Amino acid sequence: MTARVLVLGSGGREHALAWKLAKSLLVNRIYVCPGNGGTANTPKTENINLPLAAPHYHQIVNFAVQNDASNTPLIDLVLPGPEEPLVLGVEKCFRKVGIPVFGPTELAARMEGSKAFSKAFMDRHAIPTAKFRTFSSSQIDEAIHHVRTCGYPIVLKASGLAAGKGVLIPESTEEAIQGLQQIMVANVFGAAGNEVVVEELLRGPEISVLAFSDGHTVVPLPAAQDHKRVGDGDTGLNTGGMGAYAPAPVATPAIMDRIMKETLRPTIDGMRKEGFPFVGLLFVGFMLTDSGPKVLEYNVRFGDPETEALMLLLHDDVDLAAVLLACAEHRLDSVQISIRPGFAVSVILVSGGYPGSYTKGKRIEIGEIPSDVIVFHCGTDLRGDELVTSGGRVIAVTATAPSLDEALASVYAAVDKISFEGKGYRRDIAYRALAAAKTPPVSLTYEQAGVSVDTGNALVESIKPYVRATKRTGSDAEIGGFGGVFDLKAVGYKDPLLVSGTDGVGTKLRIAIETGVHNLVGIDLVAMSVNDLLVQGAEPLYFLDYYGCSKLDVPIATDVVKGIAVGCQQAGCVLIGGETAEMPGMYQDGDYDLAGFAVGVVEREQVLPRNIIEGDVLLGIASSGLHSNGFSLVRKIISLTGLDYSSPCPWNTAETLGQGLLEPTRIYIKHVLPTSRKGLIKGMSHITGGGFIENIPRVLPKGLGCYVDVSGWQLPPIFQYLMREGGVAPLEMARTFNMGIGLVVIVGKEERENVLNALRTEDPSIPVYEIGEVTGTSGLEMRNLEHWAYQ
Repeated sequence: MTARVLVLGSGGREHALAWKLAKSLLVNRIYVCPGNGGTANTPKTENINLPLAAPHYHQIVNFAVQNDASNTPLIDLVLPGPEEPLVLGVEKCFRKVGIPVFGPTELAARMEGSKAFSKAFMDRHAIPTAKFRTFSSSQIDEAIHHVRTCGYPIVLKASGLAAGKGVLIPESTEEAIQGLQQIMVANVFGAAGNEVVVEELLRGPEISVLAFSDGHTVVPLPAAQDHKRVGDGDTGLNTGGMGAYAPAPVATPAIMDRIMKETLRPTIDGMRKEGFPFVGLLFVGFMLTDSGPKVLEYNVRFGDPETEALMLLLHDDVDLAAVLLACAEHRLDSVQISIRPGFAVSVILVSGGYPGSYTKGKRIEIGEIPSDVIVFHCGTDLRGDELVTSGGRVIAVTATAPSLDEALASVYAAVDKISFEGKGYRRDIAYRALAAAKTPPVSLTYEQAGVSVDTGNALVESIKPYVRATKRTGSDAEIGGFGGVFDLKAVGYKDPLLVSGTDGVGTKLRIAIETGVHNLVGIDLVAMSVNDLLVQGAEPLYFLDYYGCSKLDVPIATDVVKGIAVGCQQAGCVLIGGETAEMPGMYQDGDYDLAGFAVGVVEREQVLPRNIIEGDVLLGIASSGLHSNGFSLVRKIISLTGLDYSSPCPWNTAETLGQGLLEPTRIYIKHVLPTSRKGLIKGMSHITGGGFIENIPRVLPKGLGCYVDVSGWQLPPIFQYLMREGGVAPLEMARTFNMGIGLVVIVGKEERENVLNALRTEDPSIPVYEIGEVTGTSGLEMRNLEHWAYQ
């Protein structure tokens, strides 16, 4: 195959791409529209003087579909350089005529075309980024209120394309309000400011990561660092970029691994799952914060000046045309993208006055350039045989070498060989990396690694009052030692057996984290373990918890432990100890995980189950709601409804949806244990993950089964809602959720009335139903499932 490639654009990025494409054995001709003075003299390359602006794309398409002698289109692949054509849908123009494009669809290009859209996407897919709110131009009062009350420094971003100028960094609340008025009222950024993203100001080093993707596979290139300010030391006005170098040493292998796992992979997967797969070059700006890399913005094309440096880092055996075609044909995993060792540096030469007003048409003289330097043209033109300036950024002088110092020396030697009136450039490209290399290693502390012993101690002091409230016979509920001590003799058992259990809360935690309600999941944590002890006839004695997080937030952790203490009080057990693990890099920022461990005691002769026979009766004790199982399905169903956790709860409008879902798991100890101790109960089943179908058979002797008649109780509204909105079959509901029955008690027929009366007397507020019977056939039969369909 010999391919003809059409490159759209006129800058240094497009010259660098044409230069690399010209080395491809697959490419016999490159057309650049409109190109510049450098592309005009690149091997295999020809400039095309056609307008690159909507609505004139049809002229370029007509050029591309011209038939050659073999009656095939003139162009085999289109490579757009700038973002505007992609955002305006140029990909579709060529796709309609059967010409593949290395670049995203108009839908996928929204990731750069609308910051409001991309931030919402990051939020949906839990991709690390700054906290934010989005406001339309009519919501200026709400936006002003937000900047006054949010409590953190902010950045204002016009949502649409603003030629790289739509970002304001106010230094005070008053400046922020003035900035909102400029964008939303004065329309200084035009239509780009119809929506404004107000986001948290992040601090740390910035890096750019460019990654190839075919919609499935994603392959990142080495991270680069751009230099946006016009003056040395990052002073002066922002520009399109005064230079770049790669790889950036600050982007360590560990950082790049996190970027791949936390951002690139979820982004590509998320876009595909949402129906707009990304094909092309995804260019992501990151801030390396103390809590890890966070996305500043998405771009949907090659960066400039990063591309000039990165093209030199691609190994000689990398055929760029083969890579681009593999992406366009969704087979990127079939090609290798190897990187040469060393560093690449690009220094931009600019016109006098840039980034303000400047004069074009200045004659450019290029002397003898070292062999390891490439001069890419950014804003040049040919007037006959004379090369002249035609833009603010004029030339990108680029070199690669084994070390950063050597690459810089080559670049700046070449800069001295190029002259034009008013030439300006930065003399400190890569200064961050050079300064870091000269800085002696600092003496690190555990806290600098992300773990604060002092914060852990503060948590212990904060939770002590709640822990002491769980005191009971056998333990004084004092924490802080190496282990918790419990005096088993003090509780008065004659022939005791210890019973232990462990569990977690599952993805119900995600709802707690997203709603900011943390005290209720602590009750769930206790309930999941102590109810498991109860089904064996055991009284819970003590409980231990595990709390794992990336960065310990004392108020949040205190709320969680407060809930655990409440659960322990409900269960009559002591919170005897626990573990708090602060593990940077193991959890995403703001997330935490919980596990609980309970130990109980039962007299040997009262261990359950025992003596279950055919004909025994199944009693169902009402749940408080979902309890703590099935939340992955719950969250999936809620995502399909378009509701969020702050929406009114569909089955109880007096509370929010989040509050309805977070109703804690019922703890049955005080309600059921007294009846169990009387010997009236033969067995129990805690209805957790697996619902009725998985849990009830666990308690039955071999050879016996049971049936559950669902007409025996009214299905609670929450389960009706989930079944209806998710289109979930009744049998699937029964194997996933508790369906309103949190605990099943098995009793002999002769004791049915006694047990019903005892349970209803112990707590009249908790309904108890007769729901089934033990049978002589193994397995579980769900009867009258159609009853649920009519509720």
